[in-house]
Amino acid sequence: MTSQIEQQAKKLTIGGDKFKVLSPPKFDDLKQQQQYEKERLAAGFRAFAHYGFDEGLAGHITQRDCIEPETFWVNPLAVHFSQMKASDLVRVDHKGNIVEGNSPVNLAAFAIHSRIHHARPDVNAVAHAHTRYGRAFASLGELLQPISQDACMFYENHNVFDTFTGVVAELSEGDMIAECLGDMAAVILQNHGLLTVGKSVDAAVANFIIMESCCESQLLVQAAGEPKLIAHDIAVKTRQVNGSNMVTWGNFQPLYQVLLAKDDSFLN
Repeated sequence: MTSQIEQQAKKLTIGGDKFKVLSPPKFDDLKQQQQYEKERLAAGFRAFAHYGFDEGLAGHITQRDCIEPETFWVNPLAVHFSQMKASDLVRVDHKGNIVEGNSPVNLAAFAIHSRIHHARPDVNAVAHAHTRYGRAFASLGELLQPISQDACMFYENHNVFDTFTGVVAELSEGDMIAECLGDMAAVILQNHGLLTVGKSVDAAVANFIIMESCCESQLLVQAAGEPKLIAHDIAVKTRQVNGSNMVTWGNFQPLYQVLLAKDDSFLN
């Protein structure tokens, strides 16, 4: 059966009806799927390191476990993103129990990500970091504007969480973030940073990278003058394409090839 992503790819490509298009693999064995998804999660951390999203102990990416969906995989505390391996990852449940792995986990990662995974069954991955342009833009307490094709991905598809109480340590604040996120793809955490979600870790990470870049672009534009905004109907039409499952998943694939060629130790 042709997947939704394959169907979208054929509509958005020339030759997609004749040649194989990129699409996520299908698994009959859940253990194989689990290992594959752990490898993609480890690659997500390598991607964050590639872009410099790796300051100190901050930042986390999670992947819902395909065998036990009420648990998720997350990075261990104090392992640099550039060194992350699939075997380093830790699996926790929504009660805060470590069910697989041998390392402690950042409390903020649990408090935020567990509540989003719990509230959004459609979300399989969540990405969050304190990045240069993301935290600068987050201090404004504003939404991204539709100033470019890329920014349209987030048009009416993200929100601003305007409550900052310090380092997130309470599940109640994680619930508030999840509520603010709603059914959208991203949330700007005011005075904090960015958070994106996706049906796959590929999509969540790619969305984060693009959102960080869009924050940089808007900061540059606002410093230079008044931007010309894309009209509402065109912005919505554009989001329906570049916010689709095919594009959000596909955006990560060229970067994955670079990461794999550079150092494939994350597969271990």
